[in-house]
Amino acid sequence: MNEVIENCDVCIVGASISGNYLAYLLSSSNLKIIIIEEHSKIGIPFQCAGIISKKLTKLIDLPNYIILNRVKIAKLISPSNNILKLSGNEEPYIVDRIALDQLFYKKTENNPNITYFLGEKFKSFQYLKYKKIKNKKIEIRTSKRKIIASLLIGCDGPLSLVGKCLGRYNNIIYATQIRIKGSFNENEALMYFDEKWNDLFGWIVPEGKQIFRIGLASTEEPMKKFNKFLKRINIDSSNKIDHQGGIIPIGIMNKISYDNILLVGDSACQVKATTGGGVIMLLIAAKYASNCIINCFKHNKFSKKIILKYYHKPCYNIIGKELKIHYIIRLFLKHLKNQDLDELFTIINNSKIKDLISFYGDMDFPKKILFKLLKNPYIIKFLLKILIKNPKLFSKSIISLK
Repeated sequence: MNEVIENCDVCIVGASISGNYLAYLLSSSNLKIIIIEEHSKIGIPFQCAGIISKKLTKLIDLPNYIILNRVKIAKLISPSNNILKLSGNEEPYIVDRIALDQLFYKKTENNPNITYFLGEKFKSFQYLKYKKIKNKKIEIRTSKRKIIASLLIGCDGPLSLVGKCLGRYNNIIYATQIRIKGSFNENEALMYFDEKWNDLFGWIVPEGKQIFRIGLASTEEPMKKFNKFLKRINIDSSNKIDHQGGIIPIGIMNKISYDNILLVGDSACQVKATTGGGVIMLLIAAKYASNCIINCFKHNKFSKKIILKYYHKPCYNIIGKELKIHYIIRLFLKHLKNQDLDELFTIINNSKIKDLISFYGDMDFPKKILFKLLKNPYIIKFLLKILIKNPKLFSKSIISLK
């Protein structure tokens, strides 16, 4: 049987929001684009808590049907139930994540220059060099065909097979979540901190109509820890509507630029280590990726050098540095024992720090508030105490900033 061979300008692997949004941004360029997606339906399975900052509407035109709820208060709860309430201008959205993933797919699926191959898995790639053509091309192999392209874009999630072929691997944590009817406050998102699950935190996110998303993420034994969390908040999981599981990349933004190849979104670890959220960051990254792709074809150059110039460097300057700060904050929180967490909550509650966080706090870009907090003597004293108890933490933080 003859092998199916497709030719295109750009091959995008992964049709979640990052791949679909990137295809949408390129849809007016007349480039021939192929998107490979291993699942047969866009956005399924659903794997996200779906709480996103209001910057979302500044980046994209967000239809009302995707917005399920808005949260006015973030309630952080310490191991001894010391409560820290934070409110401000953020008021993040709770979104229908499946609909968000499908939004840009629906905008591009009928574009004659864009072809989706659903239910098809990326397997490998190799570089091709033609004698009469200056630039290398890439031969992509999937479970059903061979594709020849000038650019390969890895938008295929935290366990990216494109990244794996490049020798790039993400550190990951496992998330589990149920949707359940409940009687919690629909204006509040709750985050439960405890050293038992200090890879992230336990969450209760109000979806609306008295439905709540309750979840937890951990490196090891996520279900065991999740059951402990449910017991703590007196939730009987047998009454759940449904149950989702997922994987979150945790770390610092990966190497994202190669000859003829870009990594975008979870595959590039463009995810906030403090919360596991990445939608805002990946949308910003996709805009830079789109600009880079346009420039690659404009100059007929696809080398790592040009991709570094138009994609990696601006991405790093805008989101990469902020992602490093998220990671350093996560490093500190991960080293806190329950006693330390309770002390930190008390310090914040009994000072003007809470007002400072409410006024200057930013879910996505924490640099500004972090520098302000580091001027506070109570915070400095607390951090010094933690560093004395964990001397390697300082060197880990310095290495992360490089």
